[in-house]
Amino acid sequence: MAEHSTPMKIAFVASDAATAQTARAVLITRYGDTPEAEADVIVALGGDGFMLHTLHRTQDLPAPVYGMNRGTVGFLMNAYRESDLQQRLANAEEAEINPLSMKATTLDGTMHEALAINEVSLLRAGPQAARLRITIDGRLRMEELVCDGALVATPAGSTAYNYSAHGPILPIGADVLALTAIAPFRPRRWRGALLPKDAVVRFDVTDPEKRPVMADADSRSVPDVVSVEIQSAPQITHRILFDPGHGLDERLLREQFV
Repeated sequence: MAEHSTPMKIAFVASDAATAQTARAVLITRYGDTPEAEADVIVALGGDGFMLHTLHRTQDLPAPVYGMNRGTVGFLMNAYRESDLQQRLANAEEAEINPLSMKATTLDGTMHEALAINEVSLLRAGPQAARLRITIDGRLRMEELVCDGALVATPAGSTAYNYSAHGPILPIGADVLALTAIAPFRPRRWRGALLPKDAVVRFDVTDPEKRPVMADADSRSVPDVVSVEIQSAPQITHRILFDPGHGLDERLLREQFV
C-alpha cells in the first residue's frame, strides 16, 4: 500500500473464537476502530475460514483486507503482532484475486448462485460413488467420471482442498484453473486438467436420485444438484494484503518445497 502521511483508518473484525475476540479488543484500544465503509483497511482476526467469510462479506467495499492469524489455519493470514500495525499496513504487498461463480441447479429445478474464492467442489452425498459428465465451453470432454467428487480451484485456492486431492499448485498470476478429481474410480488414474481461466465448466450428475451429489462453494453447500456450472468472475476483485516477502506468490512456492 502507498505510504500514508496520517494514520490509516482501520476496521477490526474477528471470528467468534475467544483468542480472536480478545485480540480485537486489544487492537481497538491501541489503534481505534472505524466503520468498515469508512475504513482504509479492514483487519480480519481469525483463520482462513473467517478470512474467506470477510472477503465475501466486504467485496463491495473499497478497503482491502489484511488478515492476522488467530485461528487454526492461516495460509491467507499474516502473523499476529500487536505492535507496529500502522507501519505493517503501510508496507504491505497487495494481491488481487478473482472468485469463481457457481450456478447449481437442484432436483426441484431451483437455481442456486454463489461465489468461491478457493474452489467449487462436487461431493457424493450417499454411499455410492458419484457419476459426473464434464463439459468445457459447451464441448463434452468426459462422458463419465465415477468418483467421490470433483472440484475447480483458483490459484489462490490451489493449496487448499485441491492440493489435498492431489491437484496442482498454481502460481497466483497464472490465468488457469485446476479441475481435480476426488478419489476417481473410473478413469482410475485420471487426476484432472488445467483449464484456461475463462473456461466455462459444467458438471452434469448422472442418476442424481440414486447417487446424490452436493455442491459446495467455499463451504456454502447446495444439496441434491443435477448440474453445476462454474466460471471465473473477473468483474469481482478481492484485494488481500500481506507483509513484505510473505505474499501469495512466496507462500505458493514455499508450499511446494516443504
